Amino acid sequence: MRTARLRTAHPVLWAGWAALAAGAVLCVIGWYGVSGERYAERQLPYLASCTIPGAALIIAGAVLLAHGRDTIAATRVEELYGLLVAAEPASADESGQAAGAPVAVSGETLMVPGGTLWHRADCPLVAGKAEAVPVDAKLVANGGLGPCPICEPAEPADGGGPRRCPP
Repeated sequence: MRTARLRTAHPVLWAGWAALAAGAVLCVIGWYGVSGERYAERQLPYLASCTIPGAALIIAGAVLLAHGRDTIAATRVEELYGLLVAAEPASADESGQAAGAPVAVSGETLMVPGGTLWHRADCPLVAGKAEAVPVDAKLVANGGLGPCPICEPAEPADGGGPRRCPP
């Protein structure tokens, strides 16, 4: 797949460079022709036949170069994504965890001041952070904090659930 996209990208790059060069040559010829004529009615043919098409070719060449470079970049991103997807996850023997095991299992919940999520204490997003503090139940009750999508903690046990008014 990569070679097919690169094969289509390289001719586009060459065409872009060729269009830029041809446009520059036409602009120079047009400028030279216009500069040699004293009257505007004699300058118009040079503008119409050289300078305006030259400018259009320069713009077209720039567009082709940008498209070709985007195609090459997209090809590289797809190749890296393919390498990431093809990499096999570490087995239970190598990593110490079984495949499909939860990321965090601690019952204690923490939050980072100024953050928007609460986490289990052994969540990789807060593990080892000195600024992590126990969850404030009022923030959870007000909806100021949401559960971390990585460690998926349960509601804080210290009454942090939603409060209901008595009937």
